[in-house]
Amino acid sequence: MNKRGFLAASVALAGSMLFGVSFASAAEQKFVYITPSLNVSFWRYVASGAEAAAKDAGYTLETLDSNNDAKTQLQNAQDAITQGAVGIVISPTDSSTAPSVLKLAAEAGIPVVIADIGTTGGEYVAFVGSDNYGGANGIGMATAEVLKEKGWTDGSYGIIGIPQARINGQLRTNGFRDAMKSIGMEKEVPMQQMQTFTPDESFRFAQDMITANRDLRAIFVQSDAQAVGAQKAVKAARKTGDMVVAAFDGTPELVDLIKKGDIIGAGMQQPYLMGFTATETLAKHIAGEEVEKEIALPILIGTSANIEGMLDEINLNVFAGELD
Repeated sequence: MNKRGFLAASVALAGSMLFGVSFASAAEQKFVYITPSLNVSFWRYVASGAEAAAKDAGYTLETLDSNNDAKTQLQNAQDAITQGAVGIVISPTDSSTAPSVLKLAAEAGIPVVIADIGTTGGEYVAFVGSDNYGGANGIGMATAEVLKEKGWTDGSYGIIGIPQARINGQLRTNGFRDAMKSIGMEKEVPMQQMQTFTPDESFRFAQDMITANRDLRAIFVQSDAQAVGAQKAVKAARKTGDMVVAAFDGTPELVDLIKKGDIIGAGMQQPYLMGFTATETLAKHIAGEEVEKEIALPILIGTSANIEGMLDEINLNVFAGELD
């Protein structure tokens, strides 16, 4: 066991004895990661990073899937406490549901680190997120340059967003909107918010936008596989020469489409790094180390012009080594 793992084990052991429970080693102690949905690749990559950091620190980690349901999320928190978890990492279903989980954990004396989505209140050790505004603004500015070059700034744009009850969703929306405003593109068609988080859903959303708005020039999709669905709708409508699709986050398929120029680019979070950092921060806190309250990870802006040179970094920190 490395020094960090030994310290984490010693301090967590002392803490567990305060609650009348004893453990032989850190390897017998567990962290729990509560995720919105393992059907979304982003959260699977976060979970992979969390598991790697837990192992490095001498802990096991169990991932509990909330299936995008607040009641299931609360039950997951209760299960984590009942099972004797010594720490929790959570990516909430949305920001307004997080305080209920944080309250339960605080009452049980279990430290919590939040990854990505954020909370409207409650006690927590640290929040590890991404610069959602900056990432969306960055891909928005790349989109703006293309729109200017093509002379399309008098048209409209649309946003297919993650739920706007999530703070990160609000930041992505504002970042892209501000990029459009910077070129005088003020006309935004009604936003569509994801519910099922599937490419088919975003295909329908994009199809409706295209049908209802003849001057539509750009669609910004705030999630990865869903951007692929929107691009397919543009292709099906034979509009690939008349408009562009921009994305947030990434999948291997999305990277291929960016390489080909079918999607203009993506602001890619680093989910593996996020999960690793959140869990590492939790272990440090348990070991008695001082940690930062707010940790913002950079977002990678990948476009057809630069994506090839970013593949090694993207493969590790975005795709957890799954990129071929």
